[in-house]
Amino acid sequence: MPAASAAAFAVLVAGSTAPVAVAAAPPVRPTQAVAVLLETHAARVAPRGSSAVVQIVAARRPLTGERTVVPVIGRRAGARGVRWLHVLLPGRPNGHAGWVRQRATRLTHTRWHIVVDTSSRRVSVYRSGHRIRVFRAVVGKPATPTPLGAFFVEEAVQLRSDDAGAPFALALSARSDVLQEFDGGPGQIALHGLSNVGGVLGTAVSHGCVRIADEATRWLVVRIGPGVPVTITR
Repeated sequence: MPAASAAAFAVLVAGSTAPVAVAAAPPVRPTQAVAVLLETHAARVAPRGSSAVVQIVAARRPLTGERTVVPVIGRRAGARGVRWLHVLLPGRPNGHAGWVRQRATRLTHTRWHIVVDTSSRRVSVYRSGHRIRVFRAVVGKPATPTPLGAFFVEEAVQLRSDDAGAPFALALSARSDVLQEFDGGPGQIALHGLSNVGGVLGTAVSHGCVRIADEATRWLVVRIGPGVPVTITR
């Protein structure tokens, strides 16, 4: 697990590894197609080489150097047989997407999916469409709410013992809707631990991140990697 500073993150949710009673779960697809980027890609508005560029997407993530992995939400064959992938993109605006050439990608899939319910302040973890764990969490306070929408894990980060949110963080593609910058970073939302930030599980007191119990982060980081979809609902 690569190590990095917590400075880029706003604080998110905290939870317990103990089972938690929850309402009926929303349907989650058993698998999600993802694309591993083998080189830097220009994501475009439409599946055409002449289309406007939405975003340049680096092949590796900035904190850990891990390969960039993005969820695939569509596919199309363009002119001269060029194959395109419609993918979710990291950063602002939240939940935006673009088309990248399939060339220089490796297609695979994940069976994992995380759902954050900001009303119940619960983090549910799904595998193959089945909910297997639920953690209590701390979510964003009313002034800096946790953003809602369809996101994904950008990278899994091992934090230093004295970092806010240690021991681990899952840095998400989401960004704060309120804070354009936070503690030297871009207001990136993460799911991380309670160490050095505290908070009572089941409350809404963070700057937008999702905090869970330290033991819960240890359970997650050995299972959840880049590209895993994260749905944040209310």
